[in-house]
Amino acid sequence: MKWVDSLVFNNQGLVAAIAQDIDTGAVLMLAWMNQQAIEKTLDTGNAHFWSRSRKCLWQKGETSGNTLLVKDLRLDCDGDALLLQVQPQGPVCHTGETSCFYRKVGSEGDLMPAPKKASSPLRILADLGTVIHNRRNAAEDASYTARLLAGDIERIAKKVGEEAFETALAAATQSDKRLAEETADLLYHVLILLEARGLTLDDACMVLASRRRGWSNVEGG
Repeated sequence: MKWVDSLVFNNQGLVAAIAQDIDTGAVLMLAWMNQQAIEKTLDTGNAHFWSRSRKCLWQKGETSGNTLLVKDLRLDCDGDALLLQVQPQGPVCHTGETSCFYRKVGSEGDLMPAPKKASSPLRILADLGTVIHNRRNAAEDASYTARLLAGDIERIAKKVGEEAFETALAAATQSDKRLAEETADLLYHVLILLEARGLTLDDACMVLASRRRGWSNVEGG
């Protein structure tokens, strides 16, 4: 791995590694990695770090099950820090908090709990996509999702069309609450359609990302 040669390790052979939720952008934790931890992370797809206190390699979540699935690995301009963009499989902090950075400094210098943010819309959709994927091979009578996925693609596509019509109808003639409900139903069925075709929400988001440059060119944008 030639890029590892460009890293600037400290006198202990370590670089700082920041874990960030790839879906929400939240900073989750700071740990340390040596070359062995980097190689193990790349080999397994799960975040591994070096414990300075125990002097050993460790996998995040090896006992709790709250692992970090590494989706992207970046290094900073000076080459002395790494950014791991991850999908956390549970709370990251040993305290049970979502992030290790769950405290903030108050105006008088005291520590207080940082405001908790609701799950981001993208995180909710990603979690729903995972649930749908896990039910793909379940028995047909296990759930509505399993029954849809066991059927043919035309049936799912038809259902998406029906939900799209109902969403448009709600927008034109019904309450805001009803529109939100119909939109939720539409998004759910779109995720099922993507799963049935072997695609995920990431595939659709990549298309949107490729169009991002053009957004600023839209008249009035």
